[in-house]
Order: sequence, then structure tokens, then C-alpha cells
Amino acid sequence: MWPLLFLSVLSLCLPLRVVGQQAPLQAQQARSLFDARSLPGWVVTEFSDHGTVTVRDGMVILGTGNAMTGITWREDFPKINYEVTLEAMRMEGRDFFSTITFPVNDSFCSLVVGGWGGTVVGLSSIEGADASENETTRSIRFEEKRWYRIRLRVTDEKIQAWIDERQVVDLTHANRLLSIRVEVSQNLPFGIATWRTTGALRNLQIRELTESAPGL
Repeated sequence: MWPLLFLSVLSLCLPLRVVGQQAPLQAQQARSLFDARSLPGWVVTEFSDHGTVTVRDGMVILGTGNAMTGITWREDFPKINYEVTLEAMRMEGRDFFSTITFPVNDSFCSLVVGGWGGTVVGLSSIEGADASENETTRSIRFEEKRWYRIRLRVTDEKIQAWIDERQVVDLTHANRLLSIRVEVSQNLPFGIATWRTTGALRNLQIRELTESAPGL
């Protein structure tokens, strides 16, 4: 009798979830941000001396500008707990070809892809330090006219990113100062840009992340 009574009392005392432990997040149904024919929901970002933005053969082409060319999303966009995927290609040029500026709660940050002469990947900015000079800095040699799959995941705890299957960012952002460079401010709240480079984008999708139901 005593062992059974002890187990019953113990089961009543166990919490359903450890305090402070985040429940697993589940990706919801993917929603397309680009229909491969036109740009509903997007505007051409009014960067000074930007290049031409066109839609052709199922892709968005961000033409070479002096210096930046981009598109900015103008419809509702989540502030946290979401995942964006896209494919990007550097068609011509030697700098970033698909830098993503995105919200993190009430802050913003940018995932630089191929900056600072063509190879730097990382977040701009952390504690005021650019993607070329903080702990997320990576160097990747990108081939011209080759598609790369980019995945950006933003949760209450982390900013994570992958290029193809390689994880390139894994930042715990609590109590960190996140910011953007002034050059991309017109991409807020969410946008994609190039720097003196022609880039192509396709298969842009977003999935919102929600807490999974607690296990029985």
C-alpha cells in the first residue's frame, strides 16, 4: 500500500512542464511569399540608384544597383516564431546577393549572404558589430549562377540559419542588442537586398511556428 500511495502523491507533485522550459515548436503549413509570376505583397525598395527588379522564368531578379537593390514585404509579417525559406543565386557581381532583413520581436536584424567582397555570412548587427566582425561571422565561397537554399528560423530563444544543409548561424539572442545597418532600413520589417550585384530569388515561403500540444 505504501509504495502505491507514494507514487500517487509523487505524480500529483510533478509539473506538466519544467518552469522556464520552452515547449517544442511545430512548423505550420508553408505559405508562399511569391507566386512566380508577379510580386503581390511586395514593393521595390526605394534605395537610391537601385537596379531594376523584374520577374522572369519563375524568379525575381534584383538587378545591379549603385549600391543596393531590393524588395520589401508590405503585408502582415510575424515578429517572432517563424521560419523563412528561399532559393537564391548570384547571377553577376561580387557582393551580397540575398541579404534578408527581418524582425526579432521589436528589434530587427539582417542575415548577410555573401557580403564584404563576396564571402561573408553572418548577422548584422550584434552589439553594434557587423556580420564581418561578430561571433556569427562565416566565410563561404559562393559560385556564380548556382542556386543556394537559405533557411532562416527566428524563435523566442534563437536566430538560426542554414545554407543548403550547413548551419551557419546559431545565436541565442536573449539580452543581446540586435540592430541593422542604416543602409537596409528601407527593407523593414522584412525584405531582401543585393549590393552592386545581380541576384535571383525563387521559392520564397514562410512557416509560422507554434508550441506543440503537451504530451499525454
